[in-house]
Amino acid sequence: MTRHRTRKLPLPNVLRALRSLRLPRTRRGRHRAGALLALLVLWAVWLWSNHDQRQSWPRHQILNAIRFVESGDRDPVPDGDGGLAIGPYQIHAIYWRDAIAFEPSLGGTYQDCRRRAYAERVIDAYMRKWIPVEWARGFAETIAKVHNGGPKGADNPKTAGYWERVRSKLP
Repeated sequence: MTRHRTRKLPLPNVLRALRSLRLPRTRRGRHRAGALLALLVLWAVWLWSNHDQRQSWPRHQILNAIRFVESGDRDPVPDGDGGLAIGPYQIHAIYWRDAIAFEPSLGGTYQDCRRRAYAERVIDAYMRKWIPVEWARGFAETIAKVHNGGPKGADNPKTAGYWERVRSKLP
């Protein structure tokens, strides 16, 4: 009988180490190994799910940090972006229109974004439209990036610097 040589593909060190492991030969040993593997998987899932929780803050703290970065928490607030953004959160007209379209009960005019309380209601509507889960859970990074970069701001690398500035103002 002729043996065919199979070509071995290079494996990373981890796979080589796993390949060299001797599996338990008894039923009890296999059960123990399976239980250990299940515990490791559960532990990894728990760590991953709690990772997001460590990155959340109360909404008022997130808004305070964004307001400080956007306007230095000054009163009165000068217009930004060459007059295109107004109020303590430097809201653009398209942001306001998006929020109003989502929640018409906001009413008012774009100029009302100069008032902090109204601007925060606009932000609330905008975030509930585009990132409802992250807004509800207080995921500050996503919230800040979307506030700065629009609906796809969380995926835009240009918003990373903005997030770092907001992060530095969070407790």
